[in-house]
Amino acid sequence: MKLGVNIDHVATLRQARGGAVPDPAEAAGICEKAGADSIVMHLREDRRHIQDADLFKVRSRIGIKVNMEMSIAPSVVKTVLRLAPEQATLVPERRAERTTEGGLDLFKKSGALERCLADLKRKKTAVSLFVDPDPRQIGRAAELGVEAVELHTGDYANQKSAALRRRELGRLSTAARLARAKGLNVYAGHGLDYENVFAVKNIAEIEELNIGFSIVTRAVRVGLEEAVREMIRLMKR
Repeated sequence: MKLGVNIDHVATLRQARGGAVPDPAEAAGICEKAGADSIVMHLREDRRHIQDADLFKVRSRIGIKVNMEMSIAPSVVKTVLRLAPEQATLVPERRAERTTEGGLDLFKKSGALERCLADLKRKKTAVSLFVDPDPRQIGRAAELGVEAVELHTGDYANQKSAALRRRELGRLSTAARLARAKGLNVYAGHGLDYENVFAVKNIAEIEELNIGFSIVTRAVRVGLEEAVREMIRLMKR
């Protein structure tokens, strides 16, 4: 199983003071050295953390895959097309949210979505759609001809009771099997940490986890390189 490290919150720390440190590009290099398979960045429309310049600086610094999380807002799409990353993950976005709160509804704004997909395809950027573990959404993703879906694990990660976690884990497992059966690559992410990752990593159809906040917060105590290495060890255990 592969690990994509989301470095958004390295940029969040930098933006808190408006200076130059910590540098997301330096953080990306550390993650690569520690064994990460890809670097994830979310270019939000309000540019609250990652900035346009960060994207190109990171891209020039690392040799592993760049996975751009993005909405279909015109200013974001324009920048991502200039970058032409190896992968783009389309996510929903609301300015009022602190973090992404759920998966895309692929039945809404279908015209704008399909135009964005066509633009990314021309740039030879592989596309993943961030969706809830919902059979309807997975079926629609397959119809759209994208390469992958990333299953939203937030509902699983946020449950307090063991019974509810098992229920959500079952939904994830069923969705992963369906996505693979439809020819999609299957990724997962959101809210995963050093404790709840165990069950998700054991879903055979999921080939990549994208994790950010828990790794960055762990890095405050042990350093970023060790935080990434610890997560990789847990995923391979």
